[in-house]
Amino acid sequence: MTQREVDPATRAVRFSCTATDLARTRTALRSKAAGELDSAALRDAWLQLHGRWLTAKATEIGIVAHSGFAIVATGSLGRCELLPQSDLDLLLLHDGKPPDAVEEVAALLWYPLWDAGVRLDHSVRTVAEAIEVAGADLLADLGMLDARHIAGDERLSAQLVRDVRNQWRYGIRSRYWELIEMTHARWKRSGEVAHRVEPDLKCGRGGLRDVQLLDALAIAQLADRAAVGRAGNRAGSVDAAYLRMLDVRTELHRVSGRGHDLLMAQYADEIGAALGIGDRYDLARSLSDAARTISYRVDAGLRIAANALPRRGISVVRPRLRRPLDDGVVAHAGEVVLARDARPERDPGLVLRVAAAAARTGLPIASTTLSRLANDLPDLPAPWPREALDDLLVLLCAGPAMVTTIEALDRSGLWGRLFPEWAMIRDLPPRDPVHIWTVDRHLIETAARAEAFTTQVARPDLLVLAALLHDIGKGSGGDHSLIGAQLVARIGTRLGLWPCDTAMLSALVTHHLLLSKVVTRHDLNDPDVIAGVAAALGGDVVLLEVLHALTEVDALATGPEAWNGWKASLVADLVRRCRLVMAGEPLPQADPIDARYVTLAKAREVHVELHRDAGGRSYRVVMIAPEQRGLLSKAAGVLALNSLRVHAATVDSRHGAAIAEFVVSPHFGSAPAAQLVCEQFSLALADGIDIHTGLRRRQDQRRRISSGEVPAGVPVSGPTAPPRILWVEGTPGRPIIEVRAADSPGLLARLAAALERAGADIVWAKVTTRGSTVDDVFCVVLAASADRKMVERHLLTALG
Repeated sequence: MTQREVDPATRAVRFSCTATDLARTRTALRSKAAGELDSAALRDAWLQLHGRWLTAKATEIGIVAHSGFAIVATGSLGRCELLPQSDLDLLLLHDGKPPDAVEEVAALLWYPLWDAGVRLDHSVRTVAEAIEVAGADLLADLGMLDARHIAGDERLSAQLVRDVRNQWRYGIRSRYWELIEMTHARWKRSGEVAHRVEPDLKCGRGGLRDVQLLDALAIAQLADRAAVGRAGNRAGSVDAAYLRMLDVRTELHRVSGRGHDLLMAQYADEIGAALGIGDRYDLARSLSDAARTISYRVDAGLRIAANALPRRGISVVRPRLRRPLDDGVVAHAGEVVLARDARPERDPGLVLRVAAAAARTGLPIASTTLSRLANDLPDLPAPWPREALDDLLVLLCAGPAMVTTIEALDRSGLWGRLFPEWAMIRDLPPRDPVHIWTVDRHLIETAARAEAFTTQVARPDLLVLAALLHDIGKGSGGDHSLIGAQLVARIGTRLGLWPCDTAMLSALVTHHLLLSKVVTRHDLNDPDVIAGVAAALGGDVVLLEVLHALTEVDALATGPEAWNGWKASLVADLVRRCRLVMAGEPLPQADPIDARYVTLAKAREVHVELHRDAGGRSYRVVMIAPEQRGLLSKAAGVLALNSLRVHAATVDSRHGAAIAEFVVSPHFGSAPAAQLVCEQFSLALADGIDIHTGLRRRQDQRRRISSGEVPAGVPVSGPTAPPRILWVEGTPGRPIIEVRAADSPGLLARLAAALERAGADIVWAKVTTRGSTVDDVFCVVLAASADRKMVERHLLTALG
């Protein structure tokens, strides 16, 4: 640091405090920090730099002891957590000095900071004025709770700290619910750190602000942050989680060069490497664990504070009744607690009775109860007693209420003792952008949704268990369905299931993706396809029934793009056909085409119909025309030119005419009139308009927008994952091609045209869109001159 050669005893006083020196030292520190300082050391160096500069500047301009002026830090400087891109939050206190004198001192303090490029949040007040502002503004009040003396008249700083904290402590009764409302609004605005792809480290649920909220409750003597942090210790203390979050935010400031609070994906790999965590997925897992620890502790702290609040003051306290819920379990003060005569050290099943009671009633489990169970409870014997399995099923059949209950068990280390296999998937981030939850949370959400289907299946117990465990094999490096089936076989034995039930549970995990894959990759009119599914399930109608429900709840818990009416109808149709085969009845042939469409096909004229589905944004489009090569690509191209996104497509023929049916939705607004689409389709078939040239122009324009060559009308981003082409053996002579790629306007038209150019006639096609990715499946007949490598080259060219 820049300083004069002086006696060490006076170094603090004679530290150089010009704006130029401050700016130069900030720049040097940022440059040095690029590799030599870890996160904690960087924060400490940044704190020391500004603390020493402010102290020296205060001495220079006469802000000293008994001067009637004091410099007080709030915010990150007040908490001693100053980051490289943080603002300085400073309050200049005075004891009622004349306005001219105050303005002069303030100018001497603020202007050098501005000249040095420091972002400053500043104010000038007396202690009484500051207390008045805190009393009127909750955010200001919370900020002043971090107040720390920097320089000058320490009596003023001490008076401010004392008066602010006293006002907060004695006024919390009237401000508590405003604090809760503000906190929930912040959570709703910023989302959960644990489950956001780009989390808000500061304001998100489970972020830094939440720990500061715990500190504010501790100052109000409503909740002890240290005690809350010790209530179960699987994920570590609040302090450890807070430090992890702070280190990540420090590195985000360093890497981005800006005061970001949003952890953008582009910085994640570098931050993970700098902290020695790993890549972006390892960083996401570490952050999820820390955020969930903070979230759980904050929830516990808020409950403790709410229970403590009525006891403040001189109001009469009435005894709260203890309502029995189960053997050794009671409800007290809005929480589930242990009965006075409960002996967890001799009752390993008590944890599941507590959990079942909490989920059934919707009440949270008290932190002290969780702590006692975690410390005193022995492990359940293997196999579990039947009562323990029954309590687990009660918990899993409680619906959404079970989510917070299992989260509490997991944060306190109890869930991992019941299911040691959970460690592999805990906080594991998804690799597929369709998933909105971490893997462990996805399983819990799936089980919660399965409750609504328990009256529709013969084995609801196996449904909820399969929902909870179907992805348990993820994170192990192989086929998660097969690995999961092996793990579930061991888990089922440990839970005390009958061997036949364990086998069915294992089969459900093995085949939990079977129905979804078949309906998107195969022709349901092919008898061999239906027979193959029936054989894979061993002809077991009950297994098929439960698998049907599991398929739906798994998709519903994946994300909003994973399930829709079209996919539900396909899966239901597949299950219907499989059930007929399993029952020994003849497999029906292809569903008949609407007789009206067959009549229209006889006319061998171009015809288009467009109908909106009731209660949704999707439309069903029917396009009929004389058969010709390239008809599917031209039909799809016309839809793309009208900004209609294709979700499904089927093609059949009658009387020499093709009948193509599409399920589409407009990107914006409403669909065009059927007459307009019909005119464009007719022109395209007659080569009156070049559909594919028009689509290429639009694609080129999007590329220019993304590269900055033309002004951007809408955000444009390119795909991050490379496309993939898979071949699946269908019926003889009809191979199936699966194309996985990022979605883009006109993609189906381009792929269909590429197949036609490669000499592949399309028999049928199925289109599945999941968020920003597509899974397009084509059943084709290859010409004698065509081979698979040629087809792949054409498809890759179409994909760009």
